[in-house]
Amino acid sequence: MSSNAARQFASCALAWAGMAMAGCGRAPADAPARAQQEAAVPAERRFPLTGKVVSADPAKSVMVVSHDEVVGYMPAMTMEFKVSRGDASLAKPGARIRAELVVEKGGDLRLEKVWPDDKAAHDSVDAGARMLHQDTIEKGRQAYREVGDNAPEFVLYDQNGRVADSGRFRGKQVMLNFIYSRCPVANMCPLSTTKMIATQKLAAKAGVSGIEFVSVTLDPAYDTPGVLKDYADARGIDTSNFSFLTGPEPAIRDLLSQFGVIAVFKDGILNHTLATLLIDEKGRIAWRADGSAWEPREFVERMHK
Repeated sequence: MSSNAARQFASCALAWAGMAMAGCGRAPADAPARAQQEAAVPAERRFPLTGKVVSADPAKSVMVVSHDEVVGYMPAMTMEFKVSRGDASLAKPGARIRAELVVEKGGDLRLEKVWPDDKAAHDSVDAGARMLHQDTIEKGRQAYREVGDNAPEFVLYDQNGRVADSGRFRGKQVMLNFIYSRCPVANMCPLSTTKMIATQKLAAKAGVSGIEFVSVTLDPAYDTPGVLKDYADARGIDTSNFSFLTGPEPAIRDLLSQFGVIAVFKDGILNHTLATLLIDEKGRIAWRADGSAWEPREFVERMHK
């Protein structure tokens, strides 16, 4: 990592708040036993699920899936599940998915962590992850890419669930950063995204052509394509040349190593740095700004018109 690079850290807490309720009056004689039984029932249970999309309704945030046997819970059948709006909008009839089935304490069902389960796409992303990891291992301590070096090759998924390899951006300038959707610290990921949006608009106004904007998640375990689609839609982002990427955790870790970004989960807290880079049409890193103190005009001034 460059010794003179200014690093900005944040502790982004990911926590769930609990609520306790108390009542008055005489408790039934079997109250202790009943309370113990209720306490033994988990708030929710989770099971891996695979299946084929039958239909989806983004307006209602539901998806009908013909799923395989959910081991330990239910046999194969066709059911409607609650999903996020992003997951519902990406669902295509006939497409296979893998997800996490969440069984709530009251018996309601929903799907989270929905991923494409197309074999060709999976094989492509997996092969890309292996190649990137091999490159990281071979470079060892020299894995970090300096300004002037070629950016690493990668294969991930975008916010539309499509395979996005670095070849998609070949011949174009790329402005790239790292964020995650749940980051609660205003001057970290939220500010970085706001500045990327401002740069996108300023570049268009300045007549910059052949420019792509890319945000890679720091939290691929949570940031699925559907989550990132919701993230972009909620902010009204023009995704015609702005991609949000996610994929296998090992591939993300290798990209972070090669781009010199730190992201470490510890006790439910994500400590991370920020980096924003400009990559030229030949795939070389042309400029880099660490932290979030940079200005959009600084990057636009360095873009080829």
